[in-house]
Amino acid sequence: MTGIQGNQTAQGPKHKRNVTRRKVVVAGGAAVAAVGVGGTIAATANAGQTKKSASPTASSTSSETCYKLTSETTEGPYYIDADKLRQDITEDREGIPLTLRLKVIDNETCKPIRNAAVDIWHCDALGLYSGYEDLSSGGGGGTPPSGTPTDVPSGTPTGSPPAGGGGGGHEEPTDDKRYLRGTWKTDKQGFVTFKTVFPGWYRGRCVHIHTKVHVSGTWTDAGYEGGNTCHTGQFFFDEESVLASAEVEPYSTSTTERTTLTEDTIYDQSGTAGGLLKLKYKKNGIAKGVLGTITMGVDPDATHEGTDDAVQPGASASASASASAS
Repeated sequence: MTGIQGNQTAQGPKHKRNVTRRKVVVAGGAAVAAVGVGGTIAATANAGQTKKSASPTASSTSSETCYKLTSETTEGPYYIDADKLRQDITEDREGIPLTLRLKVIDNETCKPIRNAAVDIWHCDALGLYSGYEDLSSGGGGGTPPSGTPTDVPSGTPTGSPPAGGGGGGHEEPTDDKRYLRGTWKTDKQGFVTFKTVFPGWYRGRCVHIHTKVHVSGTWTDAGYEGGNTCHTGQFFFDEESVLASAEVEPYSTSTTERTTLTEDTIYDQSGTAGGLLKLKYKKNGIAKGVLGTITMGVDPDATHEGTDDAVQPGASASASASASAS
């Protein structure tokens, strides 16, 4: 978004995490009440939660966090700080309709963070990124991937991040296209919704969506200015949904070798805390559309740009994101 990164630098010292940062005691179901907003969304919001049950004799001065921090990941080379304030980022891209229902909360208080700028970007059904079509490694024509989906994996992946939206330095855009990129603000309950398409895959990475969360800035007519990027992360898709999507055109025409969720070196295998989406769609009818939901527990005082070499795949930290379209 216009001026986001530049304004972050210009507006003075960034917020830094204070070792005495406020903490709360979450007793019994209080955390659930704070996160849940009813129906299936409430179930999704509680997926990564660590509930703390306090006994009648528990000290009121003890400190506990109410929600796991969402894993930090690399920004990847295809981020663009562009002025695309919108919820429907589909443009002319073909693919399975995907609705993303995201929630941003303070991981220590479980209170929703309102007016945060949430940024998402991802490749299209054939693995191409807007702005980087010449560099993307998408492919067309061939047989969809086969195999039997497995249970949620455990363990920590090894190896270096692959090229193509996973690790490495930032690349300058090679074209002026901006499909499947956008930024929007969270409401008073911390929710933001995007309309897009189910991503495809490309060499070296499993199916994923990039995200950034910006807080403490100001919404203006020009966009979102100032503040800090408190989370840079990625959203992931379970194998069953990916295999189902691979039966639908244009995904079924891809000849690109697919990396599975267990093989990916960016996903830290921690489920919801690692960015694994909760997906809903009709069995044998995924072509009609998918709903993806997740809650991101973040530290609003932290700064996570996703470009620091010290941030390694699999490291679990607060959910950091940046509020512009890329």
